[in-house]
Amino acid sequence: MDDNKLFSVSGNTALVIGAASGIGLAISRLYSALGGNVMMADYDINRLSGEAKKLIGENKKVEFMPVDIRSGESIHDLVERTEKKFGKIDAGFITPGINIRKKFLDYADDEFQTVINLNLKGNFMAMREIAKSMIGKNVAGSIVVLSSIRSIVVEPGQSAYAATKAGLVQLVRGLCSEVGKNNIRVNAIAPGVVDTPLTQQIKKDPDWYRAYSERSALNRWASVDEIAGPAVFLTMPAASFIDGTVIFVDGGWTAIDGRFEPKL
Repeated sequence: MDDNKLFSVSGNTALVIGAASGIGLAISRLYSALGGNVMMADYDINRLSGEAKKLIGENKKVEFMPVDIRSGESIHDLVERTEKKFGKIDAGFITPGINIRKKFLDYADDEFQTVINLNLKGNFMAMREIAKSMIGKNVAGSIVVLSSIRSIVVEPGQSAYAATKAGLVQLVRGLCSEVGKNNIRVNAIAPGVVDTPLTQQIKKDPDWYRAYSERSALNRWASVDEIAGPAVFLTMPAASFIDGTVIFVDGGWTAIDGRFEPKL
């Protein structure tokens, strides 16, 4: 393999679902900056339009389209339009997630279903449609989903969210086992605490924010760019033998106890 192409996405096309903000937007910006084509998709069309037009204004090969990840038909239309615009999908990034923080015994059935429908079913349908496209176009592609440190560690109020993030890991492994023969790789990124719209509730509480900062080995939160980098890396030739796994991008959160530093 040409060493100059190991870390390249130039000329390839990424479909980024959840691209209007947070990690999805950071992935879109990075992939575009590296010379790739990007189809940006999100439920929030107003915010998506504004962010996409910024990239388009830089003469980047960027397109955007609304999508409801809870709808199989909406995802199918998105994939079809991406194919028509760019010919194929080389990389699929699926970032949407919702978290209703509530004690297990207080969780209502409909609240649990809301989290399951978006985080698990929605991601499943998106993974399925992107993989079908890659197989249909004979693309050696890469699919990246967002799990979380909550797939292996949990705290009060996160049971439903954690269950979906653990479930995503098994979806990654299951799809990986079936499409590897088509030279399609499927992986997950598991972030720790990241400064995104999803974590604004924590940021508003100084004690909570500080406790999360001190919990990781690096004693701080991650920026969205620090998650986008590893995610895009997984779609590069340099990552061509990474498949069916989870990369924790958590500042050491899951590696250390972190709550008390004993006097040694």
